Amino acid sequence: MSCPYQNICGGCPLRTLDEASYRRHKIEKFEHIVAAIRQQNIRFGEPVFVADGCRRRAELTFQYKKGRVLLGFNAAQSHDIVDVEKCVALTAKLNIALTSIRAFLERFCAIKTTEKIKNKFITAQITQGEIRLTEAANGIDVLLEIDGKITLEHRMEICEFANAAPEIVRVSSGAKNQTPETIIEKAKPVIDISGRNVFIPAGTFLQPSQEGQNALIALVLRYVGETSGNIADLFCGVGTFSYPLSANIKNKITAVDSSPELLAGFRQTVNALTIPNIDIVQKNLFKYPLDATELKAFNAIVLDPPRAGADAQTKEIAAANQADKPQKIVAISCNPRTFVNDANTLIAGGYHLKEVTMVDQFVHSEHFELVAYFEKI
Repeated sequence: MSCPYQNICGGCPLRTLDEASYRRHKIEKFEHIVAAIRQQNIRFGEPVFVADGCRRRAELTFQYKKGRVLLGFNAAQSHDIVDVEKCVALTAKLNIALTSIRAFLERFCAIKTTEKIKNKFITAQITQGEIRLTEAANGIDVLLEIDGKITLEHRMEICEFANAAPEIVRVSSGAKNQTPETIIEKAKPVIDISGRNVFIPAGTFLQPSQEGQNALIALVLRYVGETSGNIADLFCGVGTFSYPLSANIKNKITAVDSSPELLAGFRQTVNALTIPNIDIVQKNLFKYPLDATELKAFNAIVLDPPRAGADAQTKEIAAANQADKPQKIVAISCNPRTFVNDANTLIAGGYHLKEVTMVDQFVHSEHFELVAYFEKI
């Protein structure tokens, strides 16, 4: 699908390619990276391509100048903002919301505050920041990431905006990389994971599209297959894979992640839905990966690390006695280059890579995800 910004916006650098050329480029890049895995005869699953107009979350930059707001994405190889009225990658509901959000930001940034500093009165405004939008199943979740001080007047403007916009369910605010504060919550935002309404804390990482999420879940379930019993969901996030795996009452899922805020939301949903076979554990798997004693309790492990990969954890798995190793490892990765390192560690440690499948939900970008299935030799 063509886009009026495709020659200037840095978000979709491959949009100028026709569909056939684009898919060929992605597949060739995927297979080229995976070729560095030290195993012969790697089997590739049928690649999954997510369509335009499916992206349910977006991080936009805004800047306030001379009474108007620039709102959009960075230009290619630049910090300049491409002012975007509509983005063809986003869902229809997010695009509709952009108009009211732009108008809100203009009112929000126009607010002036006066503060006395060292016997001088200083007037300030919030003139820039980022806004993160997520289309939940029950409305749009908004997170403002700004360094400026939020005053009572700012809070009142946020509440007036949210109350006047039926599509907005929550607005939160906070500095980047800090726990956000909820300013107004008309309803708890939830997403659909395998038919369950899952609460999402503000700022939570999600798969960028519902379609991509569903494709990843389908692959994980297919690769786990008939294996049941104790299954570890490592770097579990909001529970994207724990929920569908727990649908099999023969399974007991141990879900592990490091974020207390994220896991608090996860527990809230598990308790609300009275799911008896998910056990949630807070642990930093980069510093304290599951060791050999812990690993032998599991029949299968699902790994979904961030871009840095799962080096410490895969080394622990590889170092365990062969009899104590989990029978199956299913690895999801958004960074194929770190995945190659993890795959080589597992292969050297007694696993065979049975199949790897590309999932392209970062439409018209150079990025993609994959799901890989390893089995103990």
